[in-house]
Amino acid sequence: MARMQPRMQPSDDRSDGLREKMVAVNRVTKVVKGGRILGFAALTVVGDGDGGVGMGKGKAREVPVAVQKSLEEARRKLFRVSLRNGTLQHAVIGRHGASKVLMEPASAGTGIIAGGPMRAVFEVMGITNVLAKCLGSTNPYNVVRATLDGLKQMRTPAEVAAKRGKRIEEITAA
Repeated sequence: MARMQPRMQPSDDRSDGLREKMVAVNRVTKVVKGGRILGFAALTVVGDGDGGVGMGKGKAREVPVAVQKSLEEARRKLFRVSLRNGTLQHAVIGRHGASKVLMEPASAGTGIIAGGPMRAVFEVMGITNVLAKCLGSTNPYNVVRATLDGLKQMRTPAEVAAKRGKRIEEITAA
């Protein structure tokens, strides 16, 4: 199975102001009595550039239809992550299947140090400085899901302080 990974630029002509990135397009076949039926599966991520991100998958007989379906699903599954000055709140590990991703906040000017599928997620959600490493399986579906799993675990200092029954200064001083 050949895997194509074309780059899709964020579209500014959309009225909702969301950034879109195509992560992967796979050509799939279904074998039937009369031969093979070709189809395409698309994986995309959508973000608002300010901590909102969503992932979508779509399948169809033509690539543009599959991409459109995946973008619609990604918009429906959008969720928010609180950021701190264009980076993460704290280091976190995300897991999905055999994929494991390690994400750490980075100082200003570092940029996005991450592999393909993770880079697409960080770019659409507005993270500008991050250190990330993909461990285990590099399957794009699993890497994106592991990245989103790690981002869902992200907590602000206020949330941690409230859960522990302490003041924010006690949490951030450590």
